[in-house]
Amino acid sequence: MDSEHHMNIALVAHDNKKMDLLAWAKFNRETLARHHLCATGTTGAMLQDELGLEITQFLSGPVGGDQQIGARIAEGGIDLLIFFWDPLEPQPHDPDVKALLRLGVVWNTPMACNTATADMVISSPLFDSDYLPVRPEIGDRGWAHGSDPQSAPPSPDPSSRPD
Repeated sequence: MDSEHHMNIALVAHDNKKMDLLAWAKFNRETLARHHLCATGTTGAMLQDELGLEITQFLSGPVGGDQQIGARIAEGGIDLLIFFWDPLEPQPHDPDVKALLRLGVVWNTPMACNTATADMVISSPLFDSDYLPVRPEIGDRGWAHGSDPQSAPPSPDPSSRPD
């Protein structure tokens, strides 16, 4: 890997998955140390304390941290999302969780949601390369494709429909 190439990696884990993420991060500490790391509040504090690495800490997930990371994804500021979420435990901020996962898919951001996938991603030859996933070009969805809603053809008159 080029010594100038550093990925921005977001690390997020729900309460029941924090120990799984910590174990994974400890095992991969040397690799992670070469990159810029960020995390939601409690997860970031735990990882920074346990790994001794500098981690940019956002708010806790339920109070906006998931949305902060989602915004960074949309802006192109996150290259990889490691999000160990708990599918068996209801989350009070479930809409934020779904929004974060949706943004990762929309912006074609590599994501790992469990240890097996995180292992595959970090051991991929693409991980230590200058690989950049293609980001979609997202426009104004429909009305921006040359049609002005004001000049659209009128809706058919319901009374003119054949019986």
